Amino acid sequence: MSKSQDSIRTIKKYPNRRLYDSHTSSHVTLADIRRLVQEEEPFQVVDAKTGEDITRSILLQIIQEAESDGDPIFSSDMLKNIIRFYGPFQGVLGSYLDESIQSMIEVQTQAGMQSTKAWSDFMQGQVPMMQDMMRQYVEQSRQLYLNTQNMFGLFGGLGGSPEQNDKNKKDGEE
Repeated sequence: MSKSQDSIRTIKKYPNRRLYDSHTSSHVTLADIRRLVQEEEPFQVVDAKTGEDITRSILLQIIQEAESDGDPIFSSDMLKNIIRFYGPFQGVLGSYLDESIQSMIEVQTQAGMQSTKAWSDFMQGQVPMMQDMMRQYVEQSRQLYLNTQNMFGLFGGLGGSPEQNDKNKKDGEE
């Protein structure tokens, strides 16, 4: 085994749904695995019987639990939109979400306040501004995508801003 593979914690999931951390020789919970993620500890979850890598499945369970507790990140409309992207556009959305989250992490890291109370307090005050900035970023991304479609003649003239589409409809009706 290479050194990097040695440093990855292996967590085994048994048929009785219990998780066993071979690094600490103890059973763990999803909350324990969530802590590993937050602490950026490399790990892999494998099915004890088949050896199959089930890390993604476990991470999705953690997200589902987190979404059920308190304020969710994903609204029902957002989840519906994500589901709509599965298929030909899922790579685009996946890359976009990954890069957006990486950008947020880099901002936190560069500020040197990633997990401090000061960072949390600062971010609480910045939520409205950040939401507006993300809305503008998403709108710019949408416009870029629509402009690219129009440039290559995809979808026969669909696209443009909603205001422009409304104006075009009115011009055509008059």
